[in-house]
Amino acid sequence: MVPLPYVWPYALVFWSVFVWAFIPEFGIIRRAKRTQGPTASRSIQVITGVGSVAFFVAFPLAWLPSLQFAPPYHVAAFVVGVALLAAGSLLRRHCWRMLGASFTGDVQVRPDQQIVERGAYRLVRHPSYTAGILMNIGVGIAVGSWVSALILLVASFAAYAYRMRVEERALLAGLGEPYARFMRTRKRLVPFVY
Repeated sequence: MVPLPYVWPYALVFWSVFVWAFIPEFGIIRRAKRTQGPTASRSIQVITGVGSVAFFVAFPLAWLPSLQFAPPYHVAAFVVGVALLAAGSLLRRHCWRMLGASFTGDVQVRPDQQIVERGAYRLVRHPSYTAGILMNIGVGIAVGSWVSALILLVASFAAYAYRMRVEERALLAGLGEPYARFMRTRKRLVPFVY
């Protein structure tokens, strides 16, 4: 069966949400690559490289019937996937607003930087990365393939796990005990779990 993101009218919905969700991401990546500091450890390249490979593999696999969700669940998977993509993008945008001037797209620490503890940051240390993972899983589910969703989940988690290590190391070095306390009081991605 043809994946629903390639079937009218589902294609209009999927690609509209996809473009809306990812256009801001491309701007962030472009700016981060231009301003990348010495503490970044090329983490933006890891995120974009791993993500590109995962999408390059996930989209063609969605066409294989044996790797698709069962036919009765195609529409439900599409709706859930698009909803996750949109929710992840909304959460990312919320995080950017909460971080304000502290959000740069790359790993930078300023001596006067404040630790943000409001909004989604009350619950987890890296809600923006939670959101990025949700966006990618949403794409995999929306294309109707459990394998695509799994690939995008594993790849996203691996790339963001690397970024979190780089970022936390830089924040601990630059902000010290206040950031250590922040880390002790919150999980990384999922409230009360991880």
